[in-house]
Amino acid sequence: MSSGNQNNPSISVIIPAYNCQKTIQATIASVLNQTFTNFELIIINDGSQDSTLEIIYKIEDYRLKIFSFENAGGNVSRNRGLKYAIGDFVSFLDADDIWKPDKLASQLQALQQNSDCKVAYSWSDYIDDNGKFLVSGRHFIANGDVYEQLLLNNFLENGSNPLICKEAIAELGGFDESLSAAQDWDMWLKLANKFNFVCVPSVQILYRVSANSVSSNLVRQEKACLQVIERAYKARTFDKKTWHMASANLYKYLTCKALQQPFNRHKGMAAALFLCKYFINNSSRLQRIKFMFKLLLKTLIIIILPTAISTKLLSGVKTDYQDIEYSYK
Repeated sequence: MSSGNQNNPSISVIIPAYNCQKTIQATIASVLNQTFTNFELIIINDGSQDSTLEIIYKIEDYRLKIFSFENAGGNVSRNRGLKYAIGDFVSFLDADDIWKPDKLASQLQALQQNSDCKVAYSWSDYIDDNGKFLVSGRHFIANGDVYEQLLLNNFLENGSNPLICKEAIAELGGFDESLSAAQDWDMWLKLANKFNFVCVPSVQILYRVSANSVSSNLVRQEKACLQVIERAYKARTFDKKTWHMASANLYKYLTCKALQQPFNRHKGMAAALFLCKYFINNSSRLQRIKFMFKLLLKTLIIIILPTAISTKLLSGVKTDYQDIEYSYK
């Protein structure tokens, strides 16, 4: 562990770090360059085998604190970070994402001006491996009781977004370590069930979409997300329409994920199954028939044609991240 002088930081920033040597320096720099400076930066090194730890130790800043453990996964790392956090507010940052300089200041101001709110969130945009802009995120505005809206779609989009009153997340016992995916969405829903949210309508999170970020186990994602939806649905009384809308949005996301490169027949078959479930759960299917047909056509091309040919045919077809990148991870 490395540490320095401390001035009772108001915010604890927690970064789980695992084999992230290519991005960790830029991620840390985006925190250290915040206009709000009274924070501690807790790095949980989750058993990295590359040069991640060496890179971190070369950064000199008294606010930086480093803790190393054997590999246990992102959720365990977030909970470990919470145990060390001494700030009144906490924010999590994935080791490949970037914050704009005013992220913490704007979100803290929003919480201070809205004392009934315990969570502040901002907007996200998407960048590639090289930090180049890909596409805008949802840029969704919801304030106060956002529970039902968050159940329908994870409009926070990623785990690097909100600033949270520490007492609120501590009251909920941290992240569910038993979930294999969708842990962030699960936590945001638990918070929304008890506390009000406030939106900062500004792009302050740059979410990195890497070439290998497509999940290799979409069935596992499906199972975890359905668990989250079922829990959230039971936590409050909703009609069945809400359940079907949440499920439809999930299957739209999974279909589009399965249709991302690299293409192969196995993923095409998974896309066909998810698309069928999307159609079954989507009450507005007739209004989205063109979109569904586009997905079906792409699915058939991937299933029927050899991989090399389908890749050549579809390489120019851009993925709609606004449909896909709700972060059910």
